[in-house]
Amino acid sequence: MNGKNKQDPRFKVANREALIGIGLAIFNFIWWYAFAYGLGSRPVAEYEFILGMPAWFFYSCLIGSGIMVILVAVMVKLFFKEVPLDEKGDGSS
Repeated sequence: MNGKNKQDPRFKVANREALIGIGLAIFNFIWWYAFAYGLGSRPVAEYEFILGMPAWFFYSCLIGSGIMVILVAVMVKLFFKEVPLDEKGDGSS
């Protein structure tokens, strides 16, 4: 970094993207936990079934996975930036 005392701007981008990733992971866990334990905590005889699967599994695992795929794609498209990884940070070799 040329001996200067300023922080590389790529760290700011990387930190923001890491926080977005952590936020998505926390959202995924809350979604999964809420449906798996919310709907799955009843006795098996009271389960509702969707497409032959218990509702808790359908919503927590299948729908949750689909929502996460869409959310990750949207976040990458809208908030993630391509940054050069060479030492100069200007994209030239």
